[in-house]
Amino acid sequence: MNFKNIFFVVIGILCSQLTFSQEGLPIYTDYLTDNYYLIHPSMAGVANCSKLRLTTRQQWFGHEDAPKLSTMSVNGRFGESPSAYGAIVYTDRNGYHSQTGAYVTYAHHLMFSRNPIDLNMLSFGISAGVIQYKLDETTFLFDGPDNIIDGIVQSETNFNIDLGFSYHYLDYYAHATVKNLLKNSGVNNDIEITSNLRRYLFSIGGVFAKYGSEWSYEPSVMFQYKDGTQEASIDFNAKVYKNVDFGKIWGGISYRNSFDGAQYLDGSGVSSQKLRQITPLLGVNYNQFMFAYTYTYQMNSLVFTNGGFHQLTLGYNFNCRKEKYDCNCPAVN
Repeated sequence: MNFKNIFFVVIGILCSQLTFSQEGLPIYTDYLTDNYYLIHPSMAGVANCSKLRLTTRQQWFGHEDAPKLSTMSVNGRFGESPSAYGAIVYTDRNGYHSQTGAYVTYAHHLMFSRNPIDLNMLSFGISAGVIQYKLDETTFLFDGPDNIIDGIVQSETNFNIDLGFSYHYLDYYAHATVKNLLKNSGVNNDIEITSNLRRYLFSIGGVFAKYGSEWSYEPSVMFQYKDGTQEASIDFNAKVYKNVDFGKIWGGISYRNSFDGAQYLDGSGVSSQKLRQITPLLGVNYNQFMFAYTYTYQMNSLVFTNGGFHQLTLGYNFNCRKEKYDCNCPAVN
């Protein structure tokens, strides 16, 4: 393999590590923009409104074939029943790699409250989806044939399942989800790496406010673990909300730290670094509409570029019912 091929392989590996892509729907911080359903199927239909959410995420502006993600999701209740539906479609492009996926979700919510205004709810959800992976090798053959490069657009379509549960009690919540439960045939003839895309997600948090105050505060933590590569990371999140006449204004910050690192040559020897990202976010709920913006900055010393990751989220709430529970629970009320 010549130097150009080696260079593009290294860049592909680096981009994959930094963006967590090519493993089904990537796990960024967009779940914090009133979009927990993207990562936890049990959150489908948990709110008093049905929700439509559109997101677009662009990394490294000005660089050709930079990673880009777009998602569209919808979820809500089946009438007044405890059952709910959801659907997600997305496209994710990262250089020569791309994937397109679609999921449908069924969720069920069980109430344990002793009275109708106290929130005590256990939720279960299952999502089934189809993902098509592609690797474009048509421009890889710079200097003639290579026995490890086919020079075609390789593709693989897989079916997979996500399972999860959520528990809401008054102002507190917990979620647990297993994504990509099934093993599939490998993409790019590398079964050991791409067949096991199972990922475990755990989230806990709560919302705190003084009685009668317009302000509320939500700290939360999310832990994720990749089964195939044994990588783990944790998000520490903090959000603040202010109720206003037309709805709600909110903002926050998220810090992601990986427990696993990579080694590199720094000119004087071998150093190592772990993925560290900080993401401020800002949003507004205006009547039935929602708008949010997040910016992710990589805090590592060795990065592909100093440019960050921009993401916009647009939302619309419909079929809304009266707020039912006496709690500080923005994901539900």
